[in-house]
Amino acid sequence: MNTTNLNTFLAVMQTGSISQAADKLFITQPAVSKRIKNLEDEFDVTLFDTVGRGIIPTQAAHDLIPHAKRWLDDYDNLKINLKNRQQTVSGKLIIGTSHHIGLHHLPAVLKQFIQSYPAVQLEVHFVDSEQAHKAVLDGDLSLAFLTLPPVYDKRLNYHMLWSDPLHFVTGILSPLAHKMNVTLEQLANYPAILPAANTFTSQITLAEFAKYNLKPYATMSTNPLESIRMLVSVGLGWSVLPQTLVNQDLQPINMDTPVELQRYLGLVTNPNITVSASMAALLDMLGLEMDGKHRD
Repeated sequence: MNTTNLNTFLAVMQTGSISQAADKLFITQPAVSKRIKNLEDEFDVTLFDTVGRGIIPTQAAHDLIPHAKRWLDDYDNLKINLKNRQQTVSGKLIIGTSHHIGLHHLPAVLKQFIQSYPAVQLEVHFVDSEQAHKAVLDGDLSLAFLTLPPVYDKRLNYHMLWSDPLHFVTGILSPLAHKMNVTLEQLANYPAILPAANTFTSQITLAEFAKYNLKPYATMSTNPLESIRMLVSVGLGWSVLPQTLVNQDLQPINMDTPVELQRYLGLVTNPNITVSASMAALLDMLGLEMDGKHRD
């Protein structure tokens, strides 16, 4: 139903003429006549009879009045209700997060968020950073907390939240645990346990070795850093882990020169995704400005 046609019909009924309705609506008389004709075609009835230079409403026109008013009232109420719902921090908010961020950085943030906005149904998906990155790009996730990629995709927006330096570590019983001044070349000859080569963390590590035309001797590959920590702690090889995962079962490797592997953790959003009130509230809680299409 075209609300413009209905509003024009009511204007004609109120004023009693095509010309006065045109003046009231600030449109031309032919435009008014066309809208009335559209209604007549839609309902297959005659709404006005032409008598002399004036018009007379038919019984169909009188029958249409209460329905038209009710439809327009319902339409206006619907617009108001939808707008209010969009401005209210409620509904479902689906976010993605890597396991590491979800376990070590997000709990305090999410706890504060759900306490501040209990009407929001928060749904958290734990996925690898690379999968979360693709899901945001494809529009399957509105936002994701992940290890930021070494090279940003221009189609997405990135917000750095946490600095997360990586450290070379090994098990306390490993020969490397007692070796001093280890070089990258020496380290490359010891068994390594690294995330898959396509992961952002592994790319950072491999890039450091590639500077010296070296490649680690990776004997095993697994993506969850908690799994890597366990495998390293039992003596199956060395790896690179963030400080948050270095515990008493691990020993930082004494390198001959300091090697700083820096990765950054943060939020990725898609500017083509409409920013809901709940999403905006989360971004605001993190001190971030909204990007993307905004719901007014």
